[in-house]
Amino acid sequence: MSRRPLVRECPPTTWYFRQPRYLRYMSREITSIFVGAYCVLLVVGLQRLAAGPAAWEGFLQALRTPASIMFQFLALVAAVYHAATWFNATQKAMPVQIGEDFVPGSVISGAHYVAWAVLSLAILYLAGVF
Repeated sequence: MSRRPLVRECPPTTWYFRQPRYLRYMSREITSIFVGAYCVLLVVGLQRLAAGPAAWEGFLQALRTPASIMFQFLALVAAVYHAATWFNATQKAMPVQIGEDFVPGSVISGAHYVAWAVLSLAILYLAGVF
């Protein structure tokens, strides 16, 4: 009598559709592609800025195209989703213990959101929006 090894059926490209938490995990991971692409865009902008005024103006004109505006909007949505899911996960990733008790997870996540809001407002103030 021979024993056959256990072979689990797991499709290589659609495994994350089986459970909602897997889908949320993969959607968070996919957002990092947009965040990384936007970082590359910023580096290209720095390179164009160093190349001179004509190159910088060309870069700014390219940023005003509808495709570029759509990409920037998608990158913003991806960055907000990525940050929000990370802030929600911090309560599990780094529990804070004071004495014998743990700080509630909502306090940890809330502190991250408050810091995010304060820093965003400070940056908008320094940029001259307010």
